[in-house]
Amino acid sequence: MMKFSASAFMLLICTSALLSTTEGRPKPMILRCQCIKTHSEPIPIDKIQTLRVIPAGPHCKNEEIIATMKKGTTCLNPAKDWVISLKEKLNKKNVKSQQ
Repeated sequence: MMKFSASAFMLLICTSALLSTTEGRPKPMILRCQCIKTHSEPIPIDKIQTLRVIPAGPHCKNEEIIATMKKGTTCLNPAKDWVISLKEKLNKKNVKSQQ
């Protein structure tokens, strides 16, 4: 059986404690706008896998809408009618799924 010295044992305990404090921490908040350019042309709804809405706040003065598709993510122009309609459809779908 292997024997540990007291210093090796303390090193093991300290390392374990340090690792346990970094797990499960929330990701740091990004304090800047994520959307530099926005896409204005309509995207077929079946191409969009997820839609993330980030409200305006201290990090960015603009509401940001980020669509995820198979080929990557695109920032959508929140002022466009088709984007507003897409958001409303998403809200209705979420309300129905919560009932």
